[in-house]
Amino acid sequence: MNRITSRDNQKLKNARKVRDGKIKDKIFVEGLKLLEEAIKSNLKISQIFLTEKSKEDLENLDFLKGNLRNLDFVLLSEKLLKSISDTKSPQGVIAICEKPSYDLDTLLKKLTTTVSIPIIILLHKVNNPSNVGAIFRNVDASGAIGIITTENSADAFSTKATRAAMGSNLRVPIVEKLNFDEAIDWAKLNNLRTICADINSNNNYSNVNWNKPSLLVFGSEASGLTASEREQIKKSVYIPMEENVESLNLAVSSGIILFEARKQFFSKS
Repeated sequence: MNRITSRDNQKLKNARKVRDGKIKDKIFVEGLKLLEEAIKSNLKISQIFLTEKSKEDLENLDFLKGNLRNLDFVLLSEKLLKSISDTKSPQGVIAICEKPSYDLDTLLKKLTTTVSIPIIILLHKVNNPSNVGAIFRNVDASGAIGIITTENSADAFSTKATRAAMGSNLRVPIVEKLNFDEAIDWAKLNNLRTICADINSNNNYSNVNWNKPSLLVFGSEASGLTASEREQIKKSVYIPMEENVESLNLAVSSGIILFEARKQFFSKS
């Protein structure tokens, strides 16, 4: 186990770059829970930074036994670990992992070969990383296929998104930064219905047959979809709510629809 005592050590500089999203093929994973999720997801772990106290905690955790051989462990003081942490109260463990890589063929293969809710989420210019992370959890928990994000959407592997996802973004397939038209055309070419959530729709989400393969589209939190973007989408749905409420949070809306789809999926068998 290596020990670092200088704030200017190159490994710490690299860790800060990963934390700040400046190294695109790496993920910054902080805390024991997320480290466990990274191991369960079979991510390649480049380095683990830890303190003396967290070293003792790691040695007593069953899920880590046999999983952390041949890794680059770096021992830091509490002060140095705090210098690379992204939280106010660091848990004493930070891992640098390889970022998962998926493409559209990955999503299509999962759609056609696995027993899952046949829905792929498209997030168009959704720029709140906490919402993106929460939607990962909804997709993971409901059993949906995966996620596509368009250009100008939040980084799905930023520190905020990763904390909000609670590890779901380490295993749910995602294709990032597609052009909106490209994503819609891909869905149509592969026989996925395109459906968007729209408060002005007259089609109740619970009246839709969600057992048909679908690309479920959500626009940005601030402005939603433009009129021309909505025209490219075959169907729209709304979630009934009280008249004096303007809209639901994006992550909440996705969860309501995905779990209606899950209910339909399991009721058919």
